[in-house]
Amino acid sequence: MEVDVTGLLGLIVLILDIYAIVGTVQSGASTGKKVLWIVIVLLMPVAGFILWFLLGPKG
Repeated sequence: MEVDVTGLLGLIVLILDIYAIVGTVQSGASTGKKVLWIVIVLLMPVAGFILWFLLGPKG
C-alpha cells in the first residue's frame, strides 16, 4: 500500500488555492484588487496562497 505524496500534496494545494479564490471573491475589496489576487494565486499556487494569507483582502 503506497501513498503518492505528490498527488496528495497537489490536492492540498488545490484546495487551499480554491479557498483563497473564494475568500477573495467574497471580500469587500475592489474588483481590480480581486482580479489581481486571483491572478497571483493562479500563477503561483503555493507562494500566491501564502501571500494572499498574509497580505490579501480581509473580510
